[in-house]
Amino acid sequence: MKVKYKHNWWSFIGDMGMERKLLLVFLVIITLPLSVISVISFKSYTQSIQGNTVAYSEKLIDQMMDGVDDYIEDMKRISSMPAYVNDIKQNLIRSNRYYAQKKLTEGDTDRSSVAPGDFDLLLSIQRGIEGNISFINNIKRGTNSVYIFDAYGNGYYSAKDGGVRLDLDQSYKFWSQQVKDSSGEALLFGTQAYTTNLQSTRYAYTVVRKIVDGLWNPIGLIAVEANVSNLEFQVAELDEVTHGKSLIVDEAGKVIYDSDQKLLTMDISHTSLFRSAKGAAGSFYDTVSGKERLNIYSSSSKTNWKVIISIPVDELTRDVKLTRNATLAATMIIIVLALIISIILSFALTKPLTQMIQLMKKVQNGDLDVNFRVKRRDEIGLLGHQFNRMLARIRQLIQDIYRIEEQKKEAELHALQSQINPHFIYNTLESIRMTAEINDDVEAADMISILGKLLRYSTSDLSGHTTMKQELMYVCNYVELLGCRYPGRFVLQIDVPRELDDYSIIKLVFQPIIENAAYHGLDDSKEHMHLSISCEITEHKLLFHIRDDGCGMDRATLDKLNDNLKRETPPKKSINGGIGMKNVHQRVQLNYGAAYGIEVFSEPGEGTDVILSLPLPGTSKPETERSNLL
Repeated sequence: MKVKYKHNWWSFIGDMGMERKLLLVFLVIITLPLSVISVISFKSYTQSIQGNTVAYSEKLIDQMMDGVDDYIEDMKRISSMPAYVNDIKQNLIRSNRYYAQKKLTEGDTDRSSVAPGDFDLLLSIQRGIEGNISFINNIKRGTNSVYIFDAYGNGYYSAKDGGVRLDLDQSYKFWSQQVKDSSGEALLFGTQAYTTNLQSTRYAYTVVRKIVDGLWNPIGLIAVEANVSNLEFQVAELDEVTHGKSLIVDEAGKVIYDSDQKLLTMDISHTSLFRSAKGAAGSFYDTVSGKERLNIYSSSSKTNWKVIISIPVDELTRDVKLTRNATLAATMIIIVLALIISIILSFALTKPLTQMIQLMKKVQNGDLDVNFRVKRRDEIGLLGHQFNRMLARIRQLIQDIYRIEEQKKEAELHALQSQINPHFIYNTLESIRMTAEINDDVEAADMISILGKLLRYSTSDLSGHTTMKQELMYVCNYVELLGCRYPGRFVLQIDVPRELDDYSIIKLVFQPIIENAAYHGLDDSKEHMHLSISCEITEHKLLFHIRDDGCGMDRATLDKLNDNLKRETPPKKSINGGIGMKNVHQRVQLNYGAAYGIEVFSEPGEGTDVILSLPLPGTSKPETERSNLL
């Protein structure tokens, strides 16, 4: 009896309508997860806050370090400027030469003693160097001092705020010793404390580089110094967002900057904070004065400086309890709203689905004239819209197949209608040619020979392909035959790359355009008519320009011609029963696609330019070109 009850229960669920099944699924899917979320929200939210803080803080650190790195890179670029300023290098060489001579004559005496005759020279050197230093110092905001030394340690400097190191000699000895083995690259030195001539203590980090002449011989030293106050704004902004304290240290553990500015230049390599910050980036917890902190750190790949942010955990979890209570209340409201929405959606979804299933059954039976009524813009409406588009596309494709086949047959029929039995014509012309040769009429024999070649080529299967070389040879023969009829009137120039000789092309694409130009564009006021065929290779297709310098055509005639080419109407025969431009245009599109074909450009009295576009070949771009002149 119990088994039967269970079977009836599952049968009852299986026999439920789609609306009730969706409602039941919505109830289970919505209420169960929300109930679980309301229980574990406190812990998960706390963990999420800490995880997001770590990720967000790392991004902020990286952004701050990118700014610091860019600033230091600018300092390095500034330090390289003396290598490009000849005035600085020339004055440094003069200074070196002077002190070298002085050392030879006076030995290691006091350098501060200056002979009266040398004062003007030293003043000229000082003005030449310090004038350029002032210009360099104004390039970058925040760089407070730039020092340039010659090879004997004589310093030239300019400071924005007037604060200059009192320990220049010691600083020069230290810097020159550090860059002694360098090959001219810039070296970065961390924060150092120094006393200025204003009797104030300042902190700055420095970029130092050798100055070399054109032969890479060292002639001096440049030191670009930036006050740590440049870091104050960026660190303060970082602390404000994270509610923590920041510390910047170099790879040796020496403090570059800290939020309270109490640890500047101190060595903290022995502290647990520095030792725990292993690797390029990461986070860890520690306890200081009974308060737990979350420490997040990240390093710069350019300077190897490391930023450590210490955030009290209490700051992270301050609003978690309020959030927990708000989450519980929101969960209950969401469950009630979800139940209401589930009832509405279950009925809204199933009705149009049932209608679509019925329409699909009709399509399956071969009825393509059905249509789904789209009433809404939801997914069902989009599905119904796509269903209607699919049916319309199927119907259109069927019509296109019929139309294309009819057009293809029509085009080939018009081409074939312009042909005569090729064997009959060719044999007859051969008999006439032989008769002309017997009668010593060489000119007539040549004309008949050319005409025979044209007929043999043109009366073959137009649906077949030929090579570009053969097609252009056919054009040459045709123009040569025109020259027999109109002596000296036509000049043909072909400028097509030789790499396209074996390019596969359908027959009779150039000759109808040349024929149209010869018969419709001939200007009787001109002694010669110049015809040309040139090739332009673009990124997506080949563009063949068939130009003439005939009478051209006005705007109305040109627009009518281009509109006629675009219309999908059967082509008409050209003059004298030939294959017209419409036929060429449609045969190109039938063989290569709608993206290709003919477009005509013309100006009255300026001639006509017919652009024939064809697909690109599979070979590389040509390097040589053919230039034939008839």
